Amino acid sequence: MARIAKVVVEISLDREFDYNIPAHLQPTIKVGSQVNVPFHGRNLRGFVVGLASFSAYADKLKEIDSVVGEKPLIPDEIMKLAYWIADYYCAPIEQAVRTVLPSAVRRHGARHKKQRFVALTGKVPEKITALQDAVFRTLEQLGSMSVSELCERAGCTESPIKTLEKKGLVTISEETVQRDPHAGMELLRTQPFDLMVEQKVALDKICASMDLKKPKTVLLHGVTGSGKTEVYLQALQHALDKGQGAIVLVPEISLTPQTVDRFRSRFGDCVAVLHSNLSDGERHDEWHRIRDGKAQIAIGARSALFAPVENVGLIVVDEEHEPTYKQDESPRYNARDVAVMRGHLETCCVVLGSATPALESFANVKSGRYELAEMVQRVDDRSMPLMRVVDMRIEAEKEGRPTIFSAELVQGIYDRLNVGEQVILFLNRRGFSSSIQCEMCGYVAECTECSISMTYHKRANKMMCHICGREEKVPDKCPSCGDLNFKYAGMGTQKIEEILEKLCPKARVARMDSDTMRKKDSYRTVLDKFKTGKLDILLGTQMIAKGLDFPNVTLVGVLYADMSLQVPDFRAGERTFQLLTQVAGRAGRGEKAGEVIVQAYTPHHPAIQAARNLDYEGFCSQDLEFRRELGYPPFSHLVLLTFKGESEVDVMTTADKFFQSLESVLPESVNAVPPMPAPLARAKGFWRYQIMLRCEHTVKMTKPIRHVQNRMRLPKGVSLSIDVDALSLL
Repeated sequence: MARIAKVVVEISLDREFDYNIPAHLQPTIKVGSQVNVPFHGRNLRGFVVGLASFSAYADKLKEIDSVVGEKPLIPDEIMKLAYWIADYYCAPIEQAVRTVLPSAVRRHGARHKKQRFVALTGKVPEKITALQDAVFRTLEQLGSMSVSELCERAGCTESPIKTLEKKGLVTISEETVQRDPHAGMELLRTQPFDLMVEQKVALDKICASMDLKKPKTVLLHGVTGSGKTEVYLQALQHALDKGQGAIVLVPEISLTPQTVDRFRSRFGDCVAVLHSNLSDGERHDEWHRIRDGKAQIAIGARSALFAPVENVGLIVVDEEHEPTYKQDESPRYNARDVAVMRGHLETCCVVLGSATPALESFANVKSGRYELAEMVQRVDDRSMPLMRVVDMRIEAEKEGRPTIFSAELVQGIYDRLNVGEQVILFLNRRGFSSSIQCEMCGYVAECTECSISMTYHKRANKMMCHICGREEKVPDKCPSCGDLNFKYAGMGTQKIEEILEKLCPKARVARMDSDTMRKKDSYRTVLDKFKTGKLDILLGTQMIAKGLDFPNVTLVGVLYADMSLQVPDFRAGERTFQLLTQVAGRAGRGEKAGEVIVQAYTPHHPAIQAARNLDYEGFCSQDLEFRRELGYPPFSHLVLLTFKGESEVDVMTTADKFFQSLESVLPESVNAVPPMPAPLARAKGFWRYQIMLRCEHTVKMTKPIRHVQNRMRLPKGVSLSIDVDALSLL
């Protein structure tokens, strides 16, 4: 029996520590157990990541104090996954272990909710007070209930209940109460739909892969409205029929309510939900439902990938192209790629679904690493929406000034409202105005902490930085020249909402962006209103661009479609194409045909034209050729090192020293770009410099980075973040 446990503690030191296992704890300590250990004069929590019978420090080892809980919190396969994440994404092992276990489960004091319940154990005695009689009658009519509910229903305090308990007429017991995020929600159960030919072929491919000893990764490329979700549902049923569990990932919290409702309608209580909009208590209880085998299907955003589902048979990554699957703090993992690795470790099938797959996934199909299943027809042979591109330069000439709504879009909105149909308007910028600019001297109000202009929010009458969150009052006059006329340049969703109120005063409009969706149930409330026809126009940022299914939406308007093309990033074209295709897919999903009006100042850009023609293959071929010539992903892996600190000189000097050390140990096959200011040179008060590395093999970059990291101490006030397979160059 192993006598030594290898433990990682809760502070990031990127190393394991050996501890003796006392005899009385040997039967209970396993890999994944949470333990309390002595560490430099204090007591810390940690996780057992390995067991051994020998240690090089045998005579100096301390003993583990105690074990937390009866069962290990981290299963073996997920522990292996944590080690892979730490190694691949150049992160300390402690951070990787914390990543695979929700804070609601691992934190001190995390426990199930207990509540006191009262039950009758005797008959009503002849002599009894009025309040005691009320308690008796309530329990006789309604049965056992919590003390608090009984007090409320019987109109009493706890005193008469305790008196009855002393007489042996009732019992009070403490019971575990499940914190259910779906409490009070009734859903009609659904049966599997008859599949169209393409859906059936796709499902057969997925099920065939699930039945293999070494299942493959399947890329499900299905146009918007082609019925991908029904294919997922029937594939999940195949897993359940085999006695297996499953995980379904969605990219946005805003998609979770609608997705969860569809899955719960089909599978009931065997579905558990894990995402950040739940309370800590709800997350704790949902996680334990999965761990205890009471829920076989876990659904949620990125972190749901690490749910302790036993015997996983299927992992679905819906909208697999979405950048929200990439974590923006260490370890900077991409849930799509880690899902493929979990599938490999647990020999289960992984399905990546999208109407606009990432170029990396498309390239993996071409190279034979992934299998392809295609669905190019919409369900019930519904037509794809007609997409029209409006040149806003011509509109500006007609009006004699730049305009926000083209005549075509305004008429389209009126036409839909007149016949009781719904409209979605999309603009990927929140706030009222993108900046405040003086027409006299050209002064632009910029954030003092970031190299970016402040955004004007009219309702709060303040300027906000969307990078660091800094807020300021709007000056009465230009701080530079004193002119009283500030001009609000650009626009945001708040400004569009105000214009809509004037254009369509009787229309019921709701805005969905991160300013309005701050309450726990905001997403569900607005989407339910829209679905039931209580709203006419839904206006929002990218959170409304994908995954939502509203049959009565027949017009989608995209404002400033080329805004995302102005970002200094080689993926700008791909992101624009994906966004336009996805948002267009919200139209015409019911019986009525749909139309999409795209407003742009560069209407002939290849990404916009490819989206207009729904030409995914054509766009991919063109963009892949451009990337092949420049050696960008998917023809290489990209690692971005970002140094940041409050002193620009210190940051620049540190980046230069690191690069000199790194350059001497990098293989020749690595393309290394020397340090330069990041496109967003200053954010949240910190200066930022970047080193970019590209190579076909990640390990040829990460090993040298680790080597230099271990030998070079960064000066105080300068930090380094390592982003492997970076999605954003900002």
